[in-house]
Order: sequence, then structure tokens, then C-alpha cells
Amino acid sequence: MKRESVRFLSSVRSVRHGLLLLTLLIEPIACAPAIAGSNAPDPRAVQPERPSVATHAGTVAPKYLEIETGIESDRNPDRTRNFQIPTELKLGLAPRAQLSVFLPASQQTATAFGVGDVGAGVKWRLVDGDGPLQRFAVLPTITWPTGGDRGGHNTALGFLLIDSRTIGPVSLDLNVGIARHSGSEELTPRTTTLWTASSGIPVAGPVGWQLECFGFPGTHGPAGSPPTVAILTGPTLGAWRTLALDAGMIIPVSGPQARSFYAGLVTNVGRVIP
Repeated sequence: MKRESVRFLSSVRSVRHGLLLLTLLIEPIACAPAIAGSNAPDPRAVQPERPSVATHAGTVAPKYLEIETGIESDRNPDRTRNFQIPTELKLGLAPRAQLSVFLPASQQTATAFGVGDVGAGVKWRLVDGDGPLQRFAVLPTITWPTGGDRGGHNTALGFLLIDSRTIGPVSLDLNVGIARHSGSEELTPRTTTLWTASSGIPVAGPVGWQLECFGFPGTHGPAGSPPTVAILTGPTLGAWRTLALDAGMIIPVSGPQARSFYAGLVTNVGRVIP
């Protein structure tokens, strides 16, 4: 889910100052007061969004950094294959706000491997309670055409609605999203959408199971494609409070969806802003 990281590392000092300023600006307007005492959530406890296509309404603790990465091997309907390394950096900005940076890389031929379209967004949890909407968040995003032939050749503005709830021991995350693309309509449809329903099921101790159904409705124009629906499923392991592992497969149900195998991890690296 970056080789752009070479430039990122060279400017790490200015980025750090910028993130600190952003945190100071957002934190005072956070909707929820900080929770004190023994009921305070553990800021080092991982909050995996992997392996699901969906994301949940949870956010990383303010000033803490979480990294999600993994590998994915795809077999497309035309029997071609590609290999992906999806990576996401998640930085807590406030008790209900999180900066997400998406750094995908992929291999589409035996020799071609590189960065995909880099993106970023701020997840903002609007509701956090026990009502009809237990936890509800929005995630506006922007993606830049950094990937060349591996990307979409366009800038995309996206908006995701996130509903998260628990039903007994089972978690349920529902997402609906839309993205508007710039650039040539010959290469990418102007508008794309997605929907997904994901559940996490406890099995035994730290072992759980992920089950998700997701789809991409059909698009129009010269680059349009028919709708796709797929199932994602596989085990998860909460190895430590700061580390979670996952593995599984994506099974196409309808449309030109790749059959995939994946494995990955999520780790909380701790507080990165003083």
C-alpha cells in the first residue's frame, strides 16, 4: 500500500517541524478531551487497518507513529502477475485525528519495480459513543501521480465514510468511498467508487479471523471497466501489544478482479513528536 522516501529522509528535519506545528494546531480543537487515569487507552497498542480493504474509525494516539506494510501477489484474469508492497504510515494528530500517508510500490514485470501513486489523508472521527453510530469517521484523501506507468497518471481527490461498531465480540467496519480523478479520461475514469463490509472475529487468545466483502462499481468512459466483487479472508495474530501479523487471500466473486495472496504486519513504533 517508497522510494520517494530518499527525498523524505533528506528533509526529515523540516517535515518533523511541520508535523509538530500541525499537531499543535489540531489538538486544541479535538472533539474529545484526553482520557486520564487507569481508563486511558494504551498509546502503544496497535490498531491494524490491514489486511482489510476497509479502514476502521480508530486513530493512533497523538504524536505516536504506526507503520503498516506487507506483500501481495496478484494473478490477474488475463494470467499476468504482479507483486505489490502496500505501506501506510499513520501519525496521531489529536485524540480523534490521524494523518495517513500511503506509499505503494509494485512489480509488474520481471524487471520493473518501483513506487506507485503516493497519497495522504486525515482521518477524523466525528462520533465516538454508544448510539446508532458507535464510531463514525470521515477520511478525505489526495493522491499524486508519482507512479508513472505503475500509477494512474492523474491526481485524485477521495472521500471515505467510515462506520465502525462491535456486535458482541465481533467488529464490523462499513466503508463507502468516492474519488474524482484529473488527467486524461482515456487512461482513467473521471469518477470511481467503492464499498466494503469487513469483520474481525476472535478465535482463540491473540488469534483472530478477518472476513470481508468489497466491491468496485463499474465505471464509464474509454477507460471504463465492469463492476467487481471479491472476498478477503485470513487469520490475524496479535503477537504483542505493539505488533500484529496477518496473512490470507483475496478471492474474486465477479468481474475482472485478481486472485491474490497477502501477508503483512502492523507495528507501533512509539512517540515520534516530543
